[in-house]
Amino acid sequence: MLQDKVVVITGSGQGIGKHAAKTFAQEKAKVVIADFNADLAKRTAAEIGQTTESMAAVADVRNEDSVKSMIDEVMNRFGQIDVMMNNAAIVPHFAWNIPRWPLIADMSTEFWDRVLKTNLYGTFFGTKHVIPHMAKRKSGHIINLYGGGGVRPGGAGTYMVTKDGIRTFSRYVAEEVRGSNICVVTFSPRVPIATETAPEEALRRLPGPEILGQGFVLCAQLPIEQSGKCFAYEDGKLVNELPREG
Repeated sequence: MLQDKVVVITGSGQGIGKHAAKTFAQEKAKVVIADFNADLAKRTAAEIGQTTESMAAVADVRNEDSVKSMIDEVMNRFGQIDVMMNNAAIVPHFAWNIPRWPLIADMSTEFWDRVLKTNLYGTFFGTKHVIPHMAKRKSGHIINLYGGGGVRPGGAGTYMVTKDGIRTFSRYVAEEVRGSNICVVTFSPRVPIATETAPEEALRRLPGPEILGQGFVLCAQLPIEQSGKCFAYEDGKLVNELPREG
């Protein structure tokens, strides 16, 4: 069902985004690796390109013009965007046993702004600028990343402000674009993930992105009736992820 569909994934030079890109590539979708690190984007796009058509694109999700230019570049090449996955984020990685983020009382405005602009604004910009293209075709899927940091001191609050904001944002956008047949969902990894940049200790102890399986591919095939919901991947299928405490 996803063959020749165009999938854009922000922050996909590595980590969860790269895993998602690989799963879409296996379905023969055309995959755009969008990352602020040009070298990572090119390297991952080349790797994905061994399986399907791919494209490397540079985008700083904190900057609206940068996101819009990236989407325009994709449209110029492919003429459509079928799936937009807003994945780029700054994550505290408490489970990695590395130094934690500053407490709120010690946090600079610059740090607070950097996390919000990357996680929340980045999701807003990606969603905002892809909607008109999807609306013209009356078709599209937008997948926004959710995550749980737990109620812990040392930065988790800042991260969860963005993630709870993304979840609420997605619910409201879903209603705005339902008439255009654009399905908007959030996806929750549920558990801490150790990606390529994690310390050796964390890599031994925590699951990698592979635990998310085909979750993103399944999200990209959800019917419009599921728009506005949050999903997780469990036992080879998507499950509705209800709000949790902590």
